[in-house]
Amino acid sequence: MMAMTMTVLLAAVLLASAAARPQDAILPEVISSRHMQNEDGSFAYGYEQTDGQVVDVQGEQRQIGDEVGTVMSGSYSFVGLDGVVYTVTWTADENGFRATGDHLPRSV
Repeated sequence: MMAMTMTVLLAAVLLASAAARPQDAILPEVISSRHMQNEDGSFAYGYEQTDGQVVDVQGEQRQIGDEVGTVMSGSYSFVGLDGVVYTVTWTADENGFRATGDHLPRSV
């Protein structure tokens, strides 16, 4: 079930990325990809594209209060219109979603 959910999520992200590009643009190709699903519910997936986009995600099931939930962390990088590679590192867990990157504003 979790593997199917992750596959659908990855396909939706790739489809959204393709739909957001101008129609006359050459679509990037996937250079490498990986997907791992363990019996304990932990997982990892990632891919790299010819346009420099790189995604890496890992997650696991964790006891959160009285419930069991999925916690995830990862990073993604992309080449901006200015030619600079931007990287965002993120975590989504019982404390919410948190993202950091040199180009993102920081709270004081």
